[in-house]
Amino acid sequence: MFFTARAVAKLGDTMLPVALAAGLLQYGYGAGAVGLAMAASVGCFAGLVIFGGVVADRCDTRWLMIGADAARLLTQSLAAVMFFSGHVVLWQICVIGAVNGAASALFQPGVASTVPRLAEDVQAANGAIRVAESGSQLAGPAVAGLLVAFASPGLVFAAHAGTYALSALCLLLLRLPPLPPTPPGSGPSHQRFRADLVQGWREFRSRTWLWGVIAVWSVLMIGATGPALPLIATQVTQEYGPRAYGLVNSALGAGTVIGGVIALRLRPRHMLRAGSLALFAYALFPAVVGAGLGVPGMMAGCAVAGAGMSFWGVMWATSVQTQVPRDVLNRIHAYDVAGSLAMAPVGQALAGPAADAFGTRHVLLAGGVVAVACAGALLAVPAIRGLVRADLPPVRGVSLALPEPGVPAVRGEGDGPASP
Repeated sequence: MFFTARAVAKLGDTMLPVALAAGLLQYGYGAGAVGLAMAASVGCFAGLVIFGGVVADRCDTRWLMIGADAARLLTQSLAAVMFFSGHVVLWQICVIGAVNGAASALFQPGVASTVPRLAEDVQAANGAIRVAESGSQLAGPAVAGLLVAFASPGLVFAAHAGTYALSALCLLLLRLPPLPPTPPGSGPSHQRFRADLVQGWREFRSRTWLWGVIAVWSVLMIGATGPALPLIATQVTQEYGPRAYGLVNSALGAGTVIGGVIALRLRPRHMLRAGSLALFAYALFPAVVGAGLGVPGMMAGCAVAGAGMSFWGVMWATSVQTQVPRDVLNRIHAYDVAGSLAMAPVGQALAGPAADAFGTRHVLLAGGVVAVACAGALLAVPAIRGLVRADLPPVRGVSLALPEPGVPAVRGEGDGPASP
């Protein structure tokens, strides 16, 4: 059920940029408007997800995720009505995106803690979910491009709303193993809430590998990923049409499927080191579009970039989920997500002005350079490249977790919980 919920939600999410870019361009808006619309959702999400993490550590995460899906079902249905009726106003689209981002801030923290509750082999579970999400990313943009070309952007928003409905239904049917009861806190609720925030921050900053990755990722968001999303959408759509943009995104999805499959099989002892090496490939995502290689060249480059990013994603998610105590995992994941995405709206909002000043292609080529520099920076931090994996694959027929042959049961930095 969780596997299906994540796959269908990702399907809708990957359809949205195609509809947003094509729909706003159709009504006379440009790259700057597309960037603002994307930034409204991501900015609200990044600003509220930390509070969502605190709520998730104190509440039933399944019901939080169901409620978030219901809210996003309403917002995307409203957007569909706007595009169907032809009444498309940028500030209204941005408000809808902001509400959507707030709902996502309640949904996302529960994802991190749900995976370890469902699976003994966390890396394999993350790899399987990544493959499912990547398959959705492969199909989503292509389907959206066809719907936009032969119907209307409103139909894509309606389909996106339907994916949230199906996700909510799957989560409603999901049964999770019970968690130990949370000990009651002392003092007023606002004081307990503040104490939970402080505890989460202390746990976060005590792990150099964790905040080190987030610091580097903030640079990547501003210089590469943030500008790349709206600029690639508008550049490819304007030059080759929405169907070509769908094909480019589908190639990116195909690459992420490959990266997820590799992550299912390859189990490096230093997970973040291996992930950082794979991340060099992500530089091709903005660079191939900036270089104007044509649709086949862009598809090939995006496929390689997707594989590198997908492999990194599995290594990173597994590291967080296995190195962090369960009782603060939602809050740590919220700090992780907030720090990772906080700068993305800045990059998206600056995409239009930067493209006007330097040209879209030059901004995208610069994004490729930034991506290479960020991958190198991750490898330059000893705490990141030296972190030793904490999880162990389950041994069939053995009830105790034992170290792998030749691998000492030690941690990279000695912080956080001991290895099982």
